[in-house]
Amino acid sequence: MRVSAGGGPSIWWWAFGYFAAYAPYSALTKALSDGALGERVSGNAILPVSTSASLVAMVVFIFSTGWWRFASRRQVGPFSVPTPTRWTALSGLCGATILTTTTLAYTFEGVSIVFMMLLMRGGVLLMAPLVDLLSGRRVRWYSWVALGLTLSSLAVATLGRAELRVSLLALVNVVLYLGAYFVRLRFMSRLAKSDDPTVTKRYFVEEQLVSTPAALLALACFALIGEGGLAEFRRGFVEVPFSPQVAWAVVIGVLSQGTGIFGALVLLDARENSFSVPVNRASSVLAGVVATVTMAALALGKPLETAEALGAALVVLAILVLSVTPMVEKRFSRP
Repeated sequence: MRVSAGGGPSIWWWAFGYFAAYAPYSALTKALSDGALGERVSGNAILPVSTSASLVAMVVFIFSTGWWRFASRRQVGPFSVPTPTRWTALSGLCGATILTTTTLAYTFEGVSIVFMMLLMRGGVLLMAPLVDLLSGRRVRWYSWVALGLTLSSLAVATLGRAELRVSLLALVNVVLYLGAYFVRLRFMSRLAKSDDPTVTKRYFVEEQLVSTPAALLALACFALIGEGGLAEFRRGFVEVPFSPQVAWAVVIGVLSQGTGIFGALVLLDARENSFSVPVNRASSVLAGVVATVTMAALALGKPLETAEALGAALVVLAILVLSVTPMVEKRFSRP
């Protein structure tokens, strides 16, 4: 097994875990919100149960791996309690926003999985060189080539359509997702992308201690208000747990936490964002394609559109440029 710069498994193993969790997660979320698995459950109603399951999965992971020991500690009476710092707490709040908006992204009616992925994943891919520049990291020429390919993928996926079928709420969801990712990547670049695995694991655990609990707390507040569009959050707490669909929501939550764990470990690789972000994005885009094709084969969803397939192919080509070119340059630079 190849070892990453920060010690431990290679980034490609984390990327595989991300892909393996993301494909069923996105497919099940879309199928449940579309009513393909029985009674339709809206995205807002899915979130309380799925986020609760994510919280349990997070606790199981950090304690079963023993990584909780790397977190900063605070003495509370006779107990030494793992405690996030101010910056990891803020990053965790961004993670909570990403967790929520990702699940909601696949529940908007009339919007395909791949199209939302191209908007969200392509946007984060475009950020990577910018974050590197702001962090004082060198951005190589092939990063700019990949940017052009990414812009082309978004154009192919959107231009020429009679109707983009993206509601205002869907666009707001994408903006919140991208804004949270920008702040989170900045914090990761300054505080966590290190060759010392202790630094990386400390950041990872402290962020996880905040992100899922914060998301669940926000959902509970929405449910308590319970008026207008927030009524679905209340339904997610008081009705969905006792419905036949609860098992699907639990599975979605566990898979969602899997994407959060493996996706974060890909991004925390010690190399520049222009490398780790494309690896992360490629895994999710390919997972979206697999999910869409699988749902279509099972007659649970629409087939993959040609424009979306071309857009996904261009994103993958951008990934190849960013990942293969550095290895070729390194080989030819050897004496």
